[in-house]
Order: sequence, then structure tokens, then C-alpha cells
Amino acid sequence: CCEAECISLAGCNKLEAMLKRKDVVLVDGVVLNGPIIDSETGEQFVEEAYKMIIEEAVRKATDVTEKVCEWQPPEQLKKILDVELRDSGESNQKLLQLCQKVIHYSVKTSHPRFFNQLYAGMDHYSLVARFITEALNPSVYTYEVSPVFLLVEDATLKKMIEFVGWKEGDGIFSPGGSVSNMYAVNLARYKYSPEIKEKGLSGAPRLVMFTSEESHYSIKKAAAFLG
Repeated sequence: CCEAECISLAGCNKLEAMLKRKDVVLVDGVVLNGPIIDSETGEQFVEEAYKMIIEEAVRKATDVTEKVCEWQPPEQLKKILDVELRDSGESNQKLLQLCQKVIHYSVKTSHPRFFNQLYAGMDHYSLVARFITEALNPSVYTYEVSPVFLLVEDATLKKMIEFVGWKEGDGIFSPGGSVSNMYAVNLARYKYSPEIKEKGLSGAPRLVMFTSEESHYSIKKAAAFLG
């Protein structure tokens, strides 16, 4: 109780210090232009969570003696995880416990006995790259806001163009097969009817798309989206 009271008192002192600022913006008791979280506490949480991720999601998840998944029925898993959204936050300790549960009850796709037609296994070097991109949170719009990752993207596209066998070209990254197929249908539509970009569907001829009965379901979705 004493520790909780000390933490509460420290939080009150920080709030009082913020409220004394001349430029403070207070709406319904919330300081809009104050720090979102305590940086020191946040960094400590990151360090503790990182250790857990390495142990639970990297070491144990790739250990053949461990389970691929600690399977639970949906209703039971809801009770275990307690995923309901609340108005108030949780303590660091409770969040770490929740992180551990999330890893424990998830499918370990890097496990030696996990088999999937699209993905499996762990690339440790790519994992570190993901850590970096998540920490920096870049938006690869222009060179000014993301110089390093724009160059990486450009180099990757050039290599992909090489694989296709083209001498030159361009490209974009997409989040998956469905969106990629929709981009492809959009390009095909534009090639057939370029005026659609300015006149819209109402100014274009009636379009028909031919595809195999065995084609991916995303082709039908693309037709629905693009008309």
C-alpha cells in the first residue's frame, strides 16, 4: 500500500507541475499538450518487455520441446486474457503479465513443427530490422521524413525489377495478396480505359473481367471495389 501511495503521490506532483505551466491546455481534466507517458517508466517497460520477448517469443517459441500452441476455446481464452477495453490504464506489471499471456496462448509460427503454405520459421535478422522500424515508426512518404528507408525501398524495388527481368520499372509495396491483386486489376482497367481516371465509371464503357473459376477470391473482391 505504501508503494502504491508513493506512486500516486509522485503522479499528483507531476500533474501539479504541468498545470503550473503558462501554456497548458486543459480539457475535462486532461492536459492535452503534456507528455503522453513518463519516459523513464516507459523505457523501463520496454527493457522488461524486451527480455520477455527474447525468452518467450524467440527462445521458447523455436524450441521443439515446447508446444506450437497452448490451445484454448474462444470463450475460455477471453476469460484468461481479459481483453475488454477500459477507460483507465493498467500498471506496468499487469501489462507485462498480459504480454506474457499473449505470447503463451498464440500460435508459435517460428516453431519447428509449425507448417504453413505461406510462412513459417524465424529470421532473426529480419526480426531485428522490425524492432528498428517499429521503434522509429517511419512513414515512407518522402526523402525528407524518411531518408534511410526510402533508399532501402528503392534498392529493394530495383532488385525485384531485376528478378522479373526488366531493365527499368517502378513499383510499390502492398500489405498482402488481396490488395496486390486489386492493384493489378486497377492497372489493367486503366490500360484498357485510361480516361476512367478523370471521367470515372460513369464515363467509361461497361467493363467485363474474365478470370478462371479457380482464381483467388480477391479477384472477385477487386471487381466489386473497382466496378
